Amino acid sequence: MEKYRVLTEQEIDRLKAQGCRAEEWNRIRVKEGFTTDPIFHTRFSGDIKLGKFTSSFTLPGGLRKHSGLHHVTLHNVEVGDNCCIEHILNYIANYRIGHDTYIGNMDMIVVDGDSCFGSGVEVSVLNETGGREVVITDKLSAHLAYIQALYRHRPVVIDRIREITADYCRENISSTGEIGSYVTIMNTGSVRNVRIGDYTHIEGTCRLRNGSINSNREAPVYIGHGVICDDFIISSGSHVDDGTMLTRCFVGQACTLGHNYSASDSLFFSNCHGENGEACAIFAGPFTVTNHKSTLLIAGMFSFMNAGSGSNQSNHMYKLGPIHQGTLERGAKTTSDSYILWPARVGAFSLVMGRHVNHTDTSNLPFSYLIEEANKTYLVPGVNLRSVGTIRDAQKWPKRDKRTDPHKMDLINYNLLSPYTIQKMFKGRSILKDMKRVSGELSDVYSYQSTKIKNSLLNNGILFYEIAIHKFLGNSIIKRLESIHFQSDQEIRERLRPDTEIGTGEWADISGLIAPKSEIARLLDDIESGKINLLTEINDRFEEMHCNYYTYEWTWAYHKIESYYGVHPERITAKHIVDIVEKWKEAVVGLDKMVYDDAKKEFSLAAMTGFGADGSHTDKLLDFEYVRGDFESNPFVTAVLDHIDAKTRLGDELIERVSKLV
Repeated sequence: MEKYRVLTEQEIDRLKAQGCRAEEWNRIRVKEGFTTDPIFHTRFSGDIKLGKFTSSFTLPGGLRKHSGLHHVTLHNVEVGDNCCIEHILNYIANYRIGHDTYIGNMDMIVVDGDSCFGSGVEVSVLNETGGREVVITDKLSAHLAYIQALYRHRPVVIDRIREITADYCRENISSTGEIGSYVTIMNTGSVRNVRIGDYTHIEGTCRLRNGSINSNREAPVYIGHGVICDDFIISSGSHVDDGTMLTRCFVGQACTLGHNYSASDSLFFSNCHGENGEACAIFAGPFTVTNHKSTLLIAGMFSFMNAGSGSNQSNHMYKLGPIHQGTLERGAKTTSDSYILWPARVGAFSLVMGRHVNHTDTSNLPFSYLIEEANKTYLVPGVNLRSVGTIRDAQKWPKRDKRTDPHKMDLINYNLLSPYTIQKMFKGRSILKDMKRVSGELSDVYSYQSTKIKNSLLNNGILFYEIAIHKFLGNSIIKRLESIHFQSDQEIRERLRPDTEIGTGEWADISGLIAPKSEIARLLDDIESGKINLLTEINDRFEEMHCNYYTYEWTWAYHKIESYYGVHPERITAKHIVDIVEKWKEAVVGLDKMVYDDAKKEFSLAAMTGFGADGSHTDKLLDFEYVRGDFESNPFVTAVLDHIDAKTRLGDELIERVSKLV
């Protein structure tokens, strides 16, 4: 622990001569090596600790300033080495400030009484009138928030989580705030009851009140011009700028909010991006994106979602108030001017076009289009499986993960096909087949959950789901049998046998983390019983589920072999494997060709409309090629062709390895 000493009489005299004042000079402590030269026009009050001021800062534009204290009032403040604090209009009170920090030209920084710095704030997410409150802390993950918001059918678990959270808040309550090292705060208004982490940059901000900024060296946080934040937590690597207004909000890692975005009672988790629009009581899971002024997201749960301009939802129906909520499952999108009247639930990786007021639930028909026609919702099941946009989205999300913090709060599974989505395809396939059986194969239009499905589209949906199921189960089997030369059918069976029984049954997507419901239930049981008592222990269990995903996934796939292929895995033979891989090849190549054909539409003559202004047809073609490139050399197109070739070779290799046993 570093030693401090009292000021000498000579130092006090020099400080007085430099315009400094103190109520009690004997309450000021300084480090060895302290000099009075860089301190002038400073007023000291209460207990003060000062470090050494020996280095300089280089500000934007190249201006250099020596560290020190100039025109500032400090009350109960500890200042680390080589800080520069100047031109504070009011005062700084009750703070510990790290080293090499610059604070200049601002109103006030104060901790007023005991504070938890944003931890413990209740966010009325999904239901504005209450009932699904999430208590935020700097340990909050998307998965824990999901449990808090949606598992209200287990009240004892919710009460225990609130108790654990309250214990954490009590441990971290303080009447002294912290401003970390290498922090810059300049041209800013008031900062009240805010804890500020290392390497934070705050510039031109209007007001920050009751919050935490969890910045660090690996993932700095930037808070910019015109920002107003009340009752908030902002996680590492995030960027909040340009008039953003947040009230009772949690901002996860590597989020970007700007261009006058406003949000209240909302949660934004890893890699969310919000500009121009408005959010109220939303649960924005990882990669929720909204960029348009006319877009309102309200009382909804989203993840891997892109909201088109003018997207809107309504949650009150002009009856009992804003009590209704809705869900767009992972990967769902809304087009421009789309509207959904809550309550409603849209299946994973679906596209919503037009206005929908019939409270649909398409959660068991993923990868679909919802299209408005004559005020009715028409459903096109499974069609998004062949969309080039869907494949491109799945590829881009891992690349767009901007988190640089080595400690990732949210555990994100990027898989397009997983037990979560495939189990829904099994259900969707059964639903569509049952509709044909009950209503007859010759019906022009079928009805399902307040939607209409045309005959030909229903049949296509069954086909799309079967292709995807073949692809997923085949992928799992090929991966399991990879690189092993088998001598008998029994060796194949032994290799296929799962390493654990965990994974059978239903799976859930708890805001980015895909896991068996049995493991989630086990976690909740341990919270309920008191076996788990810390937020870190809860997050550790989520990490355990995430790390074991592929082990659990194989268990699930193994138990689906009999129901889908009609062969019990304990009696499977090399011939069965060959047949399955042949079907897998057909499914993978067929789906890739559909994606290839969909991509080709982007290079059609219709897509060239607007190109080659004032020129001939040849000019149009050339202009399009120079701007968009050639179809055959497009990186995505070449990747699809390479994928077809690679998967064909992978299947052929396994067939060759086991064929000798046939």
